[in-house]
Amino acid sequence: MNPWNGLPEFIAVAELQSFTGAASRLGISAAQVSRQIATLEQRLNCKLFYRTTRKVSLTNEGELYYRHCRALQDGIEEAERALGTMQSEPQGLLRVTAPVTYGEQFIVPLINDFQLLYPKLRLDIVLSNKTLDLVESGIDLAVRLGKLDDSSFIAKRLSSRRNFICASPSYLAHYGAPHTLSELTLHNCLTGNNPYWRINDAGAERQIKVTGNYQCNSGIGLLDGARKGLGLIQLPDYYVNQDLKQGRLVEVLTSYRCLPEGVWGLYPQNRHLSPKVSTLLTHLAEGLKNSQLSILE
Repeated sequence: MNPWNGLPEFIAVAELQSFTGAASRLGISAAQVSRQIATLEQRLNCKLFYRTTRKVSLTNEGELYYRHCRALQDGIEEAERALGTMQSEPQGLLRVTAPVTYGEQFIVPLINDFQLLYPKLRLDIVLSNKTLDLVESGIDLAVRLGKLDDSSFIAKRLSSRRNFICASPSYLAHYGAPHTLSELTLHNCLTGNNPYWRINDAGAERQIKVTGNYQCNSGIGLLDGARKGLGLIQLPDYYVNQDLKQGRLVEVLTSYRCLPEGVWGLYPQNRHLSPKVSTLLTHLAEGLKNSQLSILE
């Protein structure tokens, strides 16, 4: 037996002192209201209303029952308002992951601004170059760079990045600038964990293997090596833009510059897109757009 059966009808009749008025408020028939009240009185084994042809009023038992039921209904309405507030205002725990350097430069500052806008949030930011399992790690949102391999997530494009092949003026003065891909074999190429560089060959993206005497799993380390004339590097724009603008580095093989790659916000398909995640996605997209304009100036 459902203890809530008949309560909306009872409260409406008690407040409006009318079965017809209660029916109108609830959008049901007066006969249905009457049946629900009769069933409720039978279950409670007491009379809740005095009924005459002109008036409906509460009995003493009805008055007592109404006060308790009204408090219950007020509690339900308050709970629904609270839930509505939670759904409209980001709050609660929000876990985000992003690559280390890109996260430090762009994502974390934007999330910090987001925290100022929504102080009821609890943030857990995991910066890692490993591809974390979002479901297993309880991650709400992952920022990923470049080509996406896993189609089991929903992805929203937040921004883009572009890779540049470049070297210091001192290196180019000593060894010359490569003009074809085959000339790369004559140069010292500084690489990360992957010895392949991505290039745009007549509109088609492909990877070429490069060699050199320097390998480092840090983009900052590779950038410093290139500044000091150790060789050629290929790094994303957010590493090298300022150096290119200020002449500390010079781009080479510009006709082979790879196409822009996506910066993505990913979340699991089977996870409801909560207001905190959707609002953060919008905030990141807008913030990264402004950052990109700043980089290009």
